[in-house]
Amino acid sequence: MIVNSQALQTIYRGYKVIFNEVFAGTKPQYERIATVVPSKTKSEEYGWLGSFPRMREWIGDRVINSLAAHGYTIKNKSWEDTVEVDRDDVEDDTYGVYMPMIRELGRSAATHPDEIIFGLLGRGFVELCYDGQYFFDTDHRDGDGPIQSNMGTLALSPASYSAARAQMMSLTDANGAPLGISPNLLVVPPQLDETGRGILLAEQISGTTNTLRNTAELLTVPWLAKNPKAWFLLDTSRAIKPLIFQQRKKPEFVSMDSVSDMNVFMQKKFLYGADCRDNAGFGLWQLAFGSTGENA
Repeated sequence: MIVNSQALQTIYRGYKVIFNEVFAGTKPQYERIATVVPSKTKSEEYGWLGSFPRMREWIGDRVINSLAAHGYTIKNKSWEDTVEVDRDDVEDDTYGVYMPMIRELGRSAATHPDEIIFGLLGRGFVELCYDGQYFFDTDHRDGDGPIQSNMGTLALSPASYSAARAQMMSLTDANGAPLGISPNLLVVPPQLDETGRGILLAEQISGTTNTLRNTAELLTVPWLAKNPKAWFLLDTSRAIKPLIFQQRKKPEFVSMDSVSDMNVFMQKKFLYGADCRDNAGFGLWQLAFGSTGENA
């Protein structure tokens, strides 16, 4: 093949079609546990976190619920993934061998939010949320309300799952009123998939009726494999989810494939890649329970 701008444009269009097809056909899971928030600047501040709107009997004047000044900020990050194509392969008309890499580039771009969202969930025991506590902690407090916990240490079992469920459903606001939390999603690493299925899908446990069956859906996440014992119970039924995916720029297919580009002149490499700008952050701790699973 003669390497000229027309030939390179044809290659670019072909790669882009493949990238877009795979990107559109990949179904990530992050929106099940994260609220997608569009961003227009380098960072966004979430002053409304911690506020749970709630209807009350209208007696006298309205009660204005002011936003708490928590100052929780999520800064966008830049991300990229790049594939290089050797000029010799273009000249020899064998650039098609890179199609699997372009497909993988599309899959990687599509699942990127999964990686950072579920990665953040796994770090919830050691990273802070809007109230200055670890996202999963034993001493959260809303204003003058009671100290409350959304963290455990017990291994996943029918008993620990049931206790976590009851604990979440018992949470209250600063005035002591129930928040109405309804956990509906159990998130586990691959190592706990069988245990989770036994709790949520089995008709019987140890010869007795499994009263926990279908009390939540099971979501097994490869991105949590580095946390083999930890498990998470979430309420994803609300307008805001437990986590936040902040999106500044969606993944875009880009290239440096001009014959005059420095990378072609110096290394005879054409570059194709994807880049985006976004980040993940914590939402409301009240909507999530996490256990390290360290204790039997």
